[in-house]
Amino acid sequence: MKLHIDKEGDALYLRLDDSTIIESEEVAPGVVLDYNEANQVVGIEMLYLSKRSPDLNLSILELVTA
Repeated sequence: MKLHIDKEGDALYLRLDDSTIIESEEVAPGVVLDYNEANQVVGIEMLYLSKRSPDLNLSILELVTA
């Protein structure tokens, strides 16, 4: 799993695995899901981060596992 934050692009991309992306779908304004050939979600992109959460501090990332 890989997380990429693009401060200039004001976007976040979470890649769940390295399988080939076959299709992408915008499921909500600025939220795009990437699918592999088995129709599984393998990537999630969120655009306009600063508008979604104006107080978001992109320099701090906390990983929480259960």
